[in-house]
Amino acid sequence: MYVYWRSWIARGVGCVAVAITCLDVFGYPAILVEGTSMQPTLNPEKLLQTGSHDWVLLNRWGARKMDFERGQVVSLISPSAPDDCPLIKRVIALEGDTVRTLSYKKRYVTIPEGHCWIEGDNRHSLDSNIFGPVSLGLLTAKTPYIVWPPRRWRRLEKHIPHDRVVLAPDSKHNDTSSR
Repeated sequence: MYVYWRSWIARGVGCVAVAITCLDVFGYPAILVEGTSMQPTLNPEKLLQTGSHDWVLLNRWGARKMDFERGQVVSLISPSAPDDCPLIKRVIALEGDTVRTLSYKKRYVTIPEGHCWIEGDNRHSLDSNIFGPVSLGLLTAKTPYIVWPPRRWRRLEKHIPHDRVVLAPDSKHNDTSSR
């Protein structure tokens, strides 16, 4: 009887380990959002005053085709510090678009092929205004939902702030700048 239960427990532990690995690699892990660069969308001031932070769901599977849209919140590897925690930012412009920068070395930038322009919702953000257009290969996940704390559960809508309208959107991408 002992051997019977022992084999079932071993199988159960193995199945759980495989399931967790699959979810982490292909799927939908949740990560803690630290910092204020995405305020007011993530970690609003009232939430931070309580000592809490938002947790967001990462859709790594949805990012594999690199079909990102303007206004979408994404997770990416930092171009300036790849070993640090991933960044959470909003896609402002896609390849072929021209964007007016806020503080980059050039006032206007046309996004090269295979790149995008990302910014935090808060103007004090480590984003494309610091390091320029970002390779799409650094975008690791779409970030569709806030999943914690429960009172903040919601879908993260695609939108571009009205003062960040793309100047010359490339017609092959959906233009959400008017939302």
